[in-house]
Amino acid sequence: MAEFKRFHVGARLSETAVHNGTVYLAGQVPDDTTQDIRGQTAQVLGMIDRLLAEAGSDKSRILMTQIFLTDIQDITAMNEVWDAWIPAGNTPPRATVEAKLANPAYKIEVVVTAAQA
Repeated sequence: MAEFKRFHVGARLSETAVHNGTVYLAGQVPDDTTQDIRGQTAQVLGMIDRLLAEAGSDKSRILMTQIFLTDIQDITAMNEVWDAWIPAGNTPPRATVEAKLANPAYKIEVVVTAAQA
């Protein structure tokens, strides 16, 4: 039988699902929306670190990332934080788009799929 597990299951969504060694994260958004794009990006990447670790993975094993920005003009500042966070030589395939997010105070939302270690 295939391995399947959910983490942080809520009424509407789970934060993480693991199936056959692949970790799927829900879109991660910042808790503190008073911060600028750099601060919000750092928060979200920290959440991703914690969720991946809990599922037996880490950022070096990211298979795909989707980044949603409310203002595409923030891409340079967001990339500065991203580039400092992602391990050299382990940059995953990535898409970055401008999108209207569920909460207008969110500047970023990030969706990650990763392999377990």
